[in-house]
Amino acid sequence: MRKPLFKERKFWLILASGAGAIGLIAGALLPIEKLRQVSEMPSGVVSSIQSLNSPQPSGIGTPSTVISPLVTKSANERGAALKQVTQSASSTLERDRARYLLAVDLISQNQGEKALEQLKDLEKSYPVLAAQIGVKRAQAYEVSGKQKEAAQTLQEVVKQLPKEPATAEALFTLGKKDSKFWDQALQQFPSHPRSIEIARTRLKQNPKQFPLLMLVARYGTDSEGYTELLDRIVSQFSNQLKPEDWEAIAFGYWENQVYDKGAIAYSRAPQTSLTAYRSARGLHLSGKPGATERYRQMVQQFPQSSEAGLALTRLADLAETPQMAIAYLDQVIQNFPDRAPAALVEKSKMLDKMNSGKTAAQMRQLVLTQYANSDAAAEMRWEYAQKSAKAGNIKLARQWAEPILTNNSTSEIAAEAGFWSGKWAQTIGNNDQAAKLFQKVLSDHPESYFAWRSASILGWNVGDFNSVRSMNPQVQKPLSRPELPAGSPALKELYQLGQERAAWSHWQIEFQNRVKPSIAEQFTDGVMRLGVGDNLDAIYMVGSLRDRDTPEDKAQYQQLRKNIGYWQALYPFPFVETIENWSQQRQINPMLVTALIRQESRFEPNIRSSVGAVGLMQVMPETGQYIANNIKVKEFKLADPETNIKFGTWYLDYTHAQYSNNSLLAVASYNAGPGAVSGWLSKAKTQDPDEFVESIPYSETRGYVKSVLGNYWNYLRLYNPEISQRVSQVAADHPKGN
Repeated sequence: MRKPLFKERKFWLILASGAGAIGLIAGALLPIEKLRQVSEMPSGVVSSIQSLNSPQPSGIGTPSTVISPLVTKSANERGAALKQVTQSASSTLERDRARYLLAVDLISQNQGEKALEQLKDLEKSYPVLAAQIGVKRAQAYEVSGKQKEAAQTLQEVVKQLPKEPATAEALFTLGKKDSKFWDQALQQFPSHPRSIEIARTRLKQNPKQFPLLMLVARYGTDSEGYTELLDRIVSQFSNQLKPEDWEAIAFGYWENQVYDKGAIAYSRAPQTSLTAYRSARGLHLSGKPGATERYRQMVQQFPQSSEAGLALTRLADLAETPQMAIAYLDQVIQNFPDRAPAALVEKSKMLDKMNSGKTAAQMRQLVLTQYANSDAAAEMRWEYAQKSAKAGNIKLARQWAEPILTNNSTSEIAAEAGFWSGKWAQTIGNNDQAAKLFQKVLSDHPESYFAWRSASILGWNVGDFNSVRSMNPQVQKPLSRPELPAGSPALKELYQLGQERAAWSHWQIEFQNRVKPSIAEQFTDGVMRLGVGDNLDAIYMVGSLRDRDTPEDKAQYQQLRKNIGYWQALYPFPFVETIENWSQQRQINPMLVTALIRQESRFEPNIRSSVGAVGLMQVMPETGQYIANNIKVKEFKLADPETNIKFGTWYLDYTHAQYSNNSLLAVASYNAGPGAVSGWLSKAKTQDPDEFVESIPYSETRGYVKSVLGNYWNYLRLYNPEISQRVSQVAADHPKGN
């Protein structure tokens, strides 16, 4: 396992809070059995935080109606079309793009002379990629057997374009014969992947080169054996480390979830509110002593920082007595208004423990009145609604729940509260009101699991628990990539051309604000990671934007999530051909399989769980052996994506067969095991499937069922034209807030 599935920041389940009207980028209609034709890039990723779906101007880094449809095709598939563009396109930019891509393809086919023809003087009309063109020209000479010309071309790139990220590639190649070029690469482009490769190569020869160790520590956080390298630096070179070195090491430990060592390193880094907080939080997360004292020191040193408010809530959690907890919570309430509602709720709980029920009730009432629009108020209302429903008082339950949908529209609870308000309205025979509530859930929270349940109850063609498996939805293929919100024109142009690895390497030079990236930078980083198959971290980078807590960041995030590119980056289609193949053989809806894989592994093939589950569909080794015995396979590797999906879909078919193709029960069984599900069924007190989901005693499985089916719904609403249009229409008919 290269990286664990969960990081310290809350690893969200993208199930709640609204996205507004969602429309599909115009494209070709495809049946799901042709899903593999859907671009394997992150389909239709964001052009700008302000507007993704507006028409894009024709220019550098913007989508192309001519070139974009060709970007994801193979060299053989697009060769003739690219050649035609080079000869007949009315736009110079389109001709230049086609020439560049054609040259790239010809080099890959070892047709260097023909590639050189396409690259001749190309940098004059296409200067944004001048360095890349120079490197490609050298590669064309190389495959043509002209070593001298290749070297001369690379040296010209180094001389004429010394600051361009692509020059690192030239230095890397030249350095294979003359080490001075590697020295130059390390000095000029320390964060470039080639520089990290150089550093690691030299460290194999001499592992005690401190500057090279620190270079990898700063920029190679995703590289193999990274935490072991940090351990070696700390143990062998501790006396040479400056405070800024300790900060780099601390960040590296933190990114790789080694929180106890990260805490030690942060305590020796330059002290800011963030580093001081993390030095305490790292001890807290790892269960080491001393967290309380460090939290206290942090609050004293940085009393007005946002991290101080968070530290005080942690201190309340760690407090030995309710009285001590209340003292910390009072500081939060007084000094950090954005955290006051949640602190008041926690204070009411402490007062209950102290048998001060009257004062506790006053605290809760204060939340409901003074902070009525807060998430804390929403949670409190929902708690009261559930208690009322359980007691059989449906009318009171609705009175508590319905305001959440309008007053707390950004709360994760809003979609759930709105859906159950609709269910309760149905229970008392008010079907018209129920329909309005279901439509509002679809309008305000279209990405939620409860939007799928609402759509199903309203009779949309989205499947129900008993019919999802057999559905065969169509998907719509986006024809172009919108513009990236961050990065240079060269980066954006490489992305538009589908040059994923080159774009990723280029981004490593430009992405310097890694500790506190902007919304645009973090989103762009997620998109870049999707391009190179780092799906786990990509989805994390995009999805964790919702955890931003400053008003400015929250506003930018709310704007970003209105756009389809954000959601398509969260719900990509890696391994699409393999998924489609085995889904067809098992006769399972491919979108359901994709949804399950997204939940199990975030499309990370090398991932292993803490209990030993392996790969994309997280198959346990003993389960894998059971499946192998049934399908007569003697040797297998569960980490192999093909094998993992083959085995995982067999087991998903098996769980469906056990429960009459009911996907609710099949998915629950996939997570918890058939024995557990059978036990729940035997004790079930309801025939209502939604009530059954809420009654699942394992909180993990309860959330898992909602997550998988919520994922399925998101793939459907984003890529199926019929459902996308219906969601958009509902949003238009029921504007948010009405």
